[in-house]
Amino acid sequence: MRHFIIGGDGFVGRQLAADLIAMGQEVVIADIQRKHLSESLKLRFLHVDVRDKASLDVLDFGADDVVYNMAAKMLSPIVTRAERHEFFWPVNFHGAKNLLERMEQTGCTRLVQFTTDMIYGHTRDIPKPESARKEPLGEYGLSKLATEKLCIEWRKKGFNITIFRPRLIIGPGRLGILVKLFKLIDWNLPVPVIGSGKNPYQFISVFDCASAAAAAWRGGFPNREYNLGSEAPPSIRSLLGGLIKEAGSKSILVPTPASLVKLTLTALDAINLPIMDPEQYLIADETCILDTSALQNDLGWKPMHRDEDMLKAAYREYRAGLASTSSRTTLQAV
Repeated sequence: MRHFIIGGDGFVGRQLAADLIAMGQEVVIADIQRKHLSESLKLRFLHVDVRDKASLDVLDFGADDVVYNMAAKMLSPIVTRAERHEFFWPVNFHGAKNLLERMEQTGCTRLVQFTTDMIYGHTRDIPKPESARKEPLGEYGLSKLATEKLCIEWRKKGFNITIFRPRLIIGPGRLGILVKLFKLIDWNLPVPVIGSGKNPYQFISVFDCASAAAAAWRGGFPNREYNLGSEAPPSIRSLLGGLIKEAGSKSILVPTPASLVKLTLTALDAINLPIMDPEQYLIADETCILDTSALQNDLGWKPMHRDEDMLKAAYREYRAGLASTSSRTTLQAV
């Protein structure tokens, strides 16, 4: 049995590959590039673009192999409203369809598919169970929901497909939109918060995402959808306040009227000058917590990393990157 990780040069894929190799498993990475994978990892690499069906012919799946689809276009970097459909759908939906068709050709039927909690849209249940209403607020969530529906159809063909819906994934190697926050804190500037900041904000660690994918393999790839999120997330005020204190910054949190901020951001988005993606700011003041009890009960999985610790670790990584850049610049100047 081999473990094929599609999009394995990405954030979660790299961690899953390292975990599986540490377990003594044979890993094959398929991606459009090999840019971030450690050379120390003993694995096979295949060049694949999921948008191109012909390129998937190199995927020599066997009936005993298992597949993890991590290939995706994410909300960062921000793209304009006019570009979003063509940005998200070719990889997120059509790429998944191409992969399923290749699996069918080779008789491989076990898959872990990552989607997103953005399929839910506005908060209606606290915490959100997997059965909550699905009303995505943008093309990213819509593309992922369509992918879930596709996978559910393929289960009827005898496929075993476990679907994971993670919250914002955080960990070493991905800073994304957090860079803007870290810069404000470094420069001792006010940190605006959409709304009061009293609502909790839930992350999920890259390490916990990888362990969930491995749990699906060990559990026989149940035909279910599972939420992925941390436990007991703190309020935004507590989360950011703790980070500011940790950084020794003079920044202060500045609550803003949520309705006015959303109206302004929506107006900017309408003229293709987005500052944030609507799928992020439209729910920023809501209590968005995923219920992960089904995954814990079915597969014995449990999140091991706290939101506060993950955010502080990300900030330390950001600072280390700045120090490294400064050091290289000084050496070049000398």
